[in-house]
Order: sequence, then C-alpha cells, then structure tokens
Amino acid sequence: MFRHTFATMLLEEKVNPKIVSEMMGYSNIKTTLDIYSTVFKAVYTEAADTLNGAFVRLRTQEKPA
Repeated sequence: MFRHTFATMLLEEKVNPKIVSEMMGYSNIKTTLDIYSTVFKAVYTEAADTLNGAFVRLRTQEKPA
C-alpha cells in the first residue's frame, strides 16, 4: 500500500514517470505506466485543460484585422 501511495503521489505531482519507475525499482517504465494508468489519465486530462485554456487566452487576445 505504501509503495502505491508513494508512486501515485509523485505521479500526481507530475514527476517524470521514468524517475518514478527507477525509484520503484522497476526495470521497465512500461510497468509503471501500466500499473498507474489511472493516475496518468487524470494528469493528461489536466494537461489538456491547461492547453485549452492557453488557446482560449490567445484567441481572446487577438485583435481583429
């Protein structure tokens, strides 16, 4: 349970998955990506929302020609 919490907390704080994988002692990053895929879905959703917000801000800053 502590290992799962440890890895989940790091991934939620956007620590590079390769680093987390090495800290967990996995020989392959795929193991980390497979086990913690639900964490990545939340992080990717947040990243997509951030990108969308950036596009909205750019669009509202554009001045008509």
